[in-house]
Amino acid sequence: MKGLIITNPYDTSDVQLNKRTRMLCEFANLGVDMRVLSNDLFLTRIENGKIVSGVSDDFVLYFDKDKYVARMLEKCGFRVFNSASATEICDDKMLTHISLANCGVAMPKTLSGALCYKNDGEISKEYLNSVIDLLGLPLVVKECHGSFGEQVYLVRRADELFETVRKIKFKPYLFQQYIKKSSGKDMRVIVIGGKAVCAMLRRNSHDFRSNIQHGGLAEAAEIPDDIRLLCEKCARVIGLDYCGIDVLLGDEPLVCEVNSNAMFEAMERATGVNVAELYAKHIVKSVTENK
Repeated sequence: MKGLIITNPYDTSDVQLNKRTRMLCEFANLGVDMRVLSNDLFLTRIENGKIVSGVSDDFVLYFDKDKYVARMLEKCGFRVFNSASATEICDDKMLTHISLANCGVAMPKTLSGALCYKNDGEISKEYLNSVIDLLGLPLVVKECHGSFGEQVYLVRRADELFETVRKIKFKPYLFQQYIKKSSGKDMRVIVIGGKAVCAMLRRNSHDFRSNIQHGGLAEAAEIPDDIRLLCEKCARVIGLDYCGIDVLLGDEPLVCEVNSNAMFEAMERATGVNVAELYAKHIVKSVTENK
């Protein structure tokens, strides 16, 4: 069996390198011949009205968020992990919430921000006042595209809300209810092949974001049954082979985000669970069964 890992040409972070190295190691242990290519090599293209690809592997492990290349690979018949559709949904935070809505998944109250298309577009007081009326203060503003807790803002006052929206009004964004009881604390759950396999509790005493990259500390956690079922439902609804789901711990567990390309260095270190091995085995089993 041969596989291809496609990476983003601009992401050379240590956590991304660790993820790639760990997956290569576990695939090698399973006897799978792997190679790594950057997504700036035009692995697919449209030529004479058809999609042409230089890829000849049995599957693609897609460590990027470029929906176009993933869709072209799938149209050429390649099995992509995660699928292009699932990756696209998770890469857009508002699209994630829309996909999970009406499916019995508890989430914070969320509003889609009004996208501005004109350079001289003005932000009305009525617009921002309606946000405050619906969500109260403080509230959270998120750009729909972002990773590691970046592009997420805690807004405490009306003037802060205006300044935040002014800065990001040309980008897709959302407003979200602030869950005070979960400030600086959440649970990250890894789901592989539809099953929640491990979790860590993340805490940050200096920031409302619990992300490790912002100073959060992680410890292994048992997965309560309600959170297990919640996370497995999210993976099933979106169609994810692998994901990391962030759950806010308020009066009830609330799904905050679903990450289709979740890093797992901190998870493996905190829990001792070999996430890379479980994911590699799931991929091999899926590809073998569908041949």
